[in-house]
Amino acid sequence: MPTSTLRAQLEKDGFVVLRSILPADQLTQLRAAAARTTALATEGGWPHVRTVGKQFPPWTWSAGVGIWGVQHLLNPSLPDAGVFTASYFSDEILGVAKELLGPCGDEELVMELYNLLVRPSDGKDFELRWHRDDIPATATPEQELERLGKPAWHAQWNLALCDNDESLIVVPGSHARARSEVERAADPFEPDMPGQLVVRLNAGDVVFYNNNILHRGRYDGSRERLSLHGSVGHVAGGRLRARNVLQHGVGKWVDDCDFSSLDEKTRTRAEGMRARLVKLGRESGDVGYSLTG
Repeated sequence: MPTSTLRAQLEKDGFVVLRSILPADQLTQLRAAAARTTALATEGGWPHVRTVGKQFPPWTWSAGVGIWGVQHLLNPSLPDAGVFTASYFSDEILGVAKELLGPCGDEELVMELYNLLVRPSDGKDFELRWHRDDIPATATPEQELERLGKPAWHAQWNLALCDNDESLIVVPGSHARARSEVERAADPFEPDMPGQLVVRLNAGDVVFYNNNILHRGRYDGSRERLSLHGSVGHVAGGRLRARNVLQHGVGKWVDDCDFSSLDEKTRTRAEGMRARLVKLGRESGDVGYSLTG
């Protein structure tokens, strides 16, 4: 698919799906690392998790609480951080991101987030309510349009490592308009929102989406899920992106990231992206949280 078509589709629908972007050996390596990381977090060996029953940060793990996500895959303290780091800064991911962001070059990219979304560890179904990532449900139509009228300055993606990933549900085109009266009045967990689409992915497929598209997540407690959930920013985003990223606490460890195992080209890219994130954090101060609950 021509990259101009990718950009046009993202702008029109608010999301775009690419099939089988990873070679088989990399997919196998990532799936094994994700399974180990999930097991580590489920057993309490990695406290940076998303807990069942709570949709937005901050999350606090405690024994007996199920998890639906693992945070901070680039944190060098995580045993498999090297595997995830190579994936995050790879051409397979950032090549697409650069086309969707402009196109732009490596020198304009900002390191952001890399997390793992998993089947609820307690085996129970778990659903996220309809939301936009950086616009509260209480926003008026005018407030929504004011925010949606600004450039997104990010590329966000879910990369499936297992087949039959049907967790992300979106309303195509909703990233470019205020919610309708029907959407505003709908139950937060409405199972059949008008115009909704279930994004269906198999292992190696990726969906890039505008994080202010109206969307929700549906986690099947009986179906295996390992999905890499990442985002990368553009330098022009500045404080507009700061809260989305820094609310997750990456500033506590970003200086310690280890890029030594990357090849020279990728290491240079990674170092530059990290430096721009550090600069963003230094300039932004306390950013609070985008959403609560």
